[in-house]
Amino acid sequence: METEKTLLVIEDEPAILTFLRSSLEDKGWHVEEARTARIGLELAARKKPDAILLDLGLPDKDGLQALKELRKWTSAPVIIVSARGQETDKIAGLDAGADDYLTKPFGIKELLARLRVAMRHASQRPEDAPPLYDHAGLKVDLIGRRVWLRKKEVHLSPLQYDLLAVLVRNAGRVVSQSQLMKEVWGEEREVTPELVRITVHQLRHKIEPDPVRPRSLKTEAGVGYRLEAGED
Repeated sequence: METEKTLLVIEDEPAILTFLRSSLEDKGWHVEEARTARIGLELAARKKPDAILLDLGLPDKDGLQALKELRKWTSAPVIIVSARGQETDKIAGLDAGADDYLTKPFGIKELLARLRVAMRHASQRPEDAPPLYDHAGLKVDLIGRRVWLRKKEVHLSPLQYDLLAVLVRNAGRVVSQSQLMKEVWGEEREVTPELVRITVHQLRHKIEPDPVRPRSLKTEAGVGYRLEAGED
C-alpha cells in the first residue's frame, strides 16, 4: 500500500483551508494547516512535509520571505497559491525557489496535476536525473549532448542546446525568463527577454513537429517556459 504523503498548507483564509483539506484528503494526502508564516515554518521543520502550498498574503510575514527562509534548509516542492496574478509576482515567486505558481481561484484538478509534476521532479535529485529525455517524439541525451526529433538527429547551436538542457533538467517545472538568462547567458551578460523569446522561437522550429502548436516546449504567459515532463 502506498504511503500517505503529507502536504503543508500555509494559508490564512478558512474557506480555502476547508476546501483544500476536504479535496486533498479525498485524494490520499494528509494535510497539515498553518495560518501564519511563523507556524508554517515551525511545522515545515517539525513535520518535514512532502510538499508545501504557500499563500503570499500571510498576516505576519510576506510569503516570499517565508519561501526564502524555507529554501535555506528544505528542497520540498513548494507551490505558491495566491490572488496576486501579476507577472512580477509570479517571476518573483519562481526566482525565490517556488516549483510552481497557481493564481486564485483555481480548480482542484489543476492543483493535483501541478502537485504530481512537482513531486515527480523532486523525486529525482539533479545527480540522479535520467540522462535521456523522451517526450512526444523529442529525445535529448544530456550526456552525449545529442537531440533527436522523430528519430532524426537535430543539430542545435550551442546557445539553443544550452537553453534546451536547462529546460530538460527542469522538465515539468516552469523556468522563468530571468532564470534562463542567468543559467544560459550568465550573470555577466546583459540579456533582454526579447532575446530569450527569439531563442525559444528558433528552438521550437527545430524540436517541434508543429512549432505553432508545440507539444513539448510550452509558454507560461508572462512568466517563462515549461518543457513537458518526459514519458517513463
